[in-house]
Amino acid sequence: MGSRELAKPLSPGETTQTGARPADRHGLLKHSREFLDFFWDIAKPEQETRLAATEKLLEYLRGRPKGSEMKYALKRLITGLGVSRETARPCYSLALAQLLQSFEDLPLCSILQQIQEKYDLHQVKKTMLRPALFANLFGVLALFQSGRLVKDQEALMKSVKLLQALAQYQNHLQEQPRKALVDILSEVSVATLQEILPEVLKADLNTILSSPEQLELFLLAQQKVPSKLKKLVGSVNLFSDENVPRLVNVLKMAASFVKKDRKLPAMALDLLRLALKEDKFPRFWKEVVEQGLLKMQFWPASYLCFRLLGAALPLLTKEQLQLVLRGDVIRHYGEHVCTAKLPKQFKFAPEMEDYVGTFLEGCQDDPERQLAVLVAFSSVTNQGLPVTPTFWRVVRFLSPPALQGYVAWLRDMFLQPDLDSLVDFSTNNQKKAQDASLHMPERAVFRLRKWIIFRLVSIVDSLHLEMEEALTAQVARFCLFHAFFVTKKPTSQIPETKQLFSFPLESQAREAASSAFFSLLQTLSMQLKQATDQTRGGQPWTYHLVQFADLLLNHSHNVTPVTPFSAQQRQAWDRMLQTLKELEAHSSEARAAAFRHLLLLVGIHLLKSPAESCDLLGDIQTCIRKSLGEKPRRSRTKAIDPQEPPWVEVLVEILLALLAQPSHLMRQVARSMFGHICSQLTPRALQLIVDVLNPETSEDEDHVVVMDDSDDRRLKGAEDKSEDGEENRSSESEEESEGEESEEEERDGDVDQGFREQLMTVLQAGKALGGEDSEDEEELGDEAMMALDQSLASLFAEQKLRVQARRDEKNKLQKEKALRRDFQIRVLDLVEVLVTKQPENALVLELLEPLLSIIRRSLRSSSSKQEQDLLHKTARIFTHHLCRARRYCHDLGERAEALHAQVERLVQQAGRQPDSATALYHFNASLYLLRVLKGSTAEGCVRETQEKQKASTDPSPVPTGPQAASCLDLNLVTQVYSSALSSFLTKRNSPLTVPMFLSLFSRHPVLCKSLLPILVQHVTGPVRPRHQACLLLQKTLSMREVRSCFEDPEWKQLMGQVLAKVTENLRVLGEAQTKAEHQQALSSLELLNALFRTCKQEKLTLDLTALLGVLQGQQQSLQQGPHSTGSSRLHDLYWQAMKTLGVQRPKLEKKGAKEVPSATQSPISKKRKKKGFLPETKKRKKRKSEDGTLAEDGTPAATGGSQPPSMGRKRRNRTKAKVPAQANGTPATKSPAPGTPTLSPSTPAKSPELQKKSQKPSQVNGAPRSPVEPAGQKQHQKALPKKGVLGKSPLSAPARRKARLSLVIRSPSLLQSGAKKKKAQLRKAGKP
Repeated sequence: MGSRELAKPLSPGETTQTGARPADRHGLLKHSREFLDFFWDIAKPEQETRLAATEKLLEYLRGRPKGSEMKYALKRLITGLGVSRETARPCYSLALAQLLQSFEDLPLCSILQQIQEKYDLHQVKKTMLRPALFANLFGVLALFQSGRLVKDQEALMKSVKLLQALAQYQNHLQEQPRKALVDILSEVSVATLQEILPEVLKADLNTILSSPEQLELFLLAQQKVPSKLKKLVGSVNLFSDENVPRLVNVLKMAASFVKKDRKLPAMALDLLRLALKEDKFPRFWKEVVEQGLLKMQFWPASYLCFRLLGAALPLLTKEQLQLVLRGDVIRHYGEHVCTAKLPKQFKFAPEMEDYVGTFLEGCQDDPERQLAVLVAFSSVTNQGLPVTPTFWRVVRFLSPPALQGYVAWLRDMFLQPDLDSLVDFSTNNQKKAQDASLHMPERAVFRLRKWIIFRLVSIVDSLHLEMEEALTAQVARFCLFHAFFVTKKPTSQIPETKQLFSFPLESQAREAASSAFFSLLQTLSMQLKQATDQTRGGQPWTYHLVQFADLLLNHSHNVTPVTPFSAQQRQAWDRMLQTLKELEAHSSEARAAAFRHLLLLVGIHLLKSPAESCDLLGDIQTCIRKSLGEKPRRSRTKAIDPQEPPWVEVLVEILLALLAQPSHLMRQVARSMFGHICSQLTPRALQLIVDVLNPETSEDEDHVVVMDDSDDRRLKGAEDKSEDGEENRSSESEEESEGEESEEEERDGDVDQGFREQLMTVLQAGKALGGEDSEDEEELGDEAMMALDQSLASLFAEQKLRVQARRDEKNKLQKEKALRRDFQIRVLDLVEVLVTKQPENALVLELLEPLLSIIRRSLRSSSSKQEQDLLHKTARIFTHHLCRARRYCHDLGERAEALHAQVERLVQQAGRQPDSATALYHFNASLYLLRVLKGSTAEGCVRETQEKQKASTDPSPVPTGPQAASCLDLNLVTQVYSSALSSFLTKRNSPLTVPMFLSLFSRHPVLCKSLLPILVQHVTGPVRPRHQACLLLQKTLSMREVRSCFEDPEWKQLMGQVLAKVTENLRVLGEAQTKAEHQQALSSLELLNALFRTCKQEKLTLDLTALLGVLQGQQQSLQQGPHSTGSSRLHDLYWQAMKTLGVQRPKLEKKGAKEVPSATQSPISKKRKKKGFLPETKKRKKRKSEDGTLAEDGTPAATGGSQPPSMGRKRRNRTKAKVPAQANGTPATKSPAPGTPTLSPSTPAKSPELQKKSQKPSQVNGAPRSPVEPAGQKQHQKALPKKGVLGKSPLSAPARRKARLSLVIRSPSLLQSGAKKKKAQLRKAGKP
């Protein structure tokens, strides 16, 4: 009946037509659930769900095209067009469109008629008017989206009339009906448009210019049917003086409509095309766009102008581009780019970049237009600084001729800046500024040149793989020449000398060119690695630039360096060139290539700083000759001159000096060079690196930290952004006021006692502080007051200078510290190279403690980001590249004794750390040294061990095998780690953790064998050591590595010892009063279960009789003890162990189970229950313990057998569930049933069989218990066994013997046979 009613609204309002309708309804009912779910999914907000539901609906209907499902689907979709949920209407409209598209036999006119009948605008109530309007609109849109509306003339006409009717309800629908009408008419044929046009477009120009939709309809007719439009409206000039203001208003309306969409209205682009077609584009752009929309100071209108500019680029000729790109629109765009700096402000620059990129990509065959557009955007400047970024990515779309022309234009503007050709502007705040230096042409020229030089470098950086080699060489030579050289007399041999400046090149511009050149050098060096064959002759770019610099130095009459060379510096340059020629003979060696790269780079730096680079060049050349000329057999020649350091140490000092410079290229070259010489490293060379990393020694080493003013300028960026944020000066002023307040607070804090005394002295000298006898407050005259003011002013001026000096000193120290940290981060590159490429070098072991010192210091003061970067990098090198390296040192030589001492020192340091994170690094370092000592095969270690064995009187044999060849002193190391383990187990707040020792045991199980007795000893110790020892033992006993170190008897003996300790712990089970004691009991039970698992896996034989007795003895106290938080976990572990021993866990009664009333129940409870009250058996009661139900006074709750038996299955199940609780769990204290005599102490106890026969079935399954037991009965029951089935002893003689048997894998439990007998007896007892 329910499904019939569900299918009833299939066709509401229809009359019964034929006899086939009931059959259709029956067929629909068969598929109603699956069918109706489609419509629910169509309205869901997830697009994937909607599309999938629509597709399933169409597939479902294709199998039943003529059934009632189609009628119901149409009605349901039409109903969904007008639902109250606005998000669901488009979903139903799209589904209806796809349905009409799939089933073309459905007439559109019929569907439209159903929509109009369903939502009749003349009969709908006022409250339902808005849903009805949207239903009609979405219905027409569904017909249009199906693609069939433009083919059906009748439906098209009806839809147009309906949209015209809907256009009157502008309050609800706004301009949506007119937009839909324009979209529909844009798809119809020309003949259809000519027929419909008179009905949709009025012949009134005022109406046409009244809204964007009407104007768009007019422009559509102008494009498709101009002759019909001319007959209808006549000749219309939209760009006349009378129509221009109205066009501006219409465009403003269109801009406000698309404010949220952020797109260009189609009508505006059509209007632009019409102006181009009628050759009225200059008038349209000047009067409509620039003089109309742009002057409104309305940002949506301004964005419309920007979008018109971007969209017009592909449509304009070169002359029209010049008109557009030098007008007010592009200037206003530049102002927007400069002022839109806040994060929440809308930025149009990315959108304009897309427009320009699309234009450049689309006109690859017209390089002139490409060049014109790119030059125009580069000419929009703010006081000389172009608004486009130096890294503008649109250059990747330039054709080679356009790129070459653009580079030439940049070079010419650098040499002879033409400020008049720029579209320059100043922001409002810049116009208000009174500083005349901001408006000087020299400042604009410097800003422009600085941008140009970095723009050239960024072009090479983004296009160095696609650019022609000659063009790249031109840019590199241009940057090198103007950064380091000055033209004295032009010459044809050097084209750069013919480049004359219209404005002199300032020193700041040369510094910017120098910085840009080294950035370019880094890019070209990366290019060498990626594509060596693209450089000329296979030579690196640095080599060609050095050759070009040598050419310039040789033409001293024409060119002179900015910093002239001395004779010594010129000799160093010439020797460098000679060394480069010598290195060509070793070109096949990798080390020679690294030396060559280093030599070229330092040689180019000779042009920048000759005094510093000259000495470096000489040292590098000496190192090159010694490195490539020496042979292994000549290694003894080092002793000839002990004063001369080895070349490796000199080269390491050079690399450290290069790393101190803030250059990424220097960092890469130093890293590469060190990778080739790290195999020749000496202890002294390594000590130079360690001295930098060691905080205790590097705090005072300032000579390696380069500090100059260029660092500050480099941090400010490549561009001068000091004036870019002037639009936000109001917010900055507030921040400055807050900053002044904080400065005042700091100033108050800087006042010292000396200043206070000086102030008191001045005030007393001026008699401003009166004593007790001075009552006249106006005794100071004008001259005295003036003198006092001057004294106070001078005093405060001096104090201000002292405070400022103190503050400057503090800032200087912070800056030096930041530079020092940055230098250490760079030096860590060398450490990473060493431990990565030479992990088997014994010098790597010297890096452990310096790295640990950095980690300790950074963990204590890792507040700044720089400290965190230093910490992360050091920790990564220490952990991943050093401690976890697959290769390590195998030849220790004479270092074994020192390494043992270092292991002891590291373990002791780990135990003294304030936290576990720092201790973990020290402990891992000790494990790494253990690994090295264990794997080392030094002959000296073995010889020393043999000598000790001979010298000692101990007749024990010398160890043989792998341990004999190892340097590891097992006795010494065992003592170290045993003391650490004891400290961990006894110390309360020890930084050592369990995972540390587990890592030690897994990596070095031989040590674990020696340390296990300590763990076993602490199993029965105090609370905290017991918990930690149990946890460690639990994890350790399951390790295969540890098991492999024990023989079978030793392992069995160990298991027996642990079992004895655990058994001793379990004697106090259930007596826990504190959380620590409770945790101790948990750990003991967890260890016991882990012990059982290990014994089963190893098939060990152990005596568990004592353990079983202890566990059974503690069962009663465990169940009657207080139930604290986590006690369920304790019970679970307990019964898990008991299950292993063959004792099953009793089944607990459910919380809401009915209790059987006792026979001694009070007479009040026997009365008939009152109606309307909750019976006692239904009331919620506290959770009972497992050994029986306890009353409030602690006695067993009374249960009687007077309650009638239940007839339901649930009651029978509960009754049966009571039997296992008494059989397998703790035996309940029995009392005789009513009518049977109570046993006295003198009465002989019946056997279990006689007791079972004398009891009734109801008493067997749920025997009533008396709440009070005589003392004699208690004494008698003490003699009864603690566990049994209905009074039967749980442990018969065979069962007791079985308790002494072994615990073997895949064998039955100890009491498994006894448990089977119990289950059989339970099944018999459960039968009525």
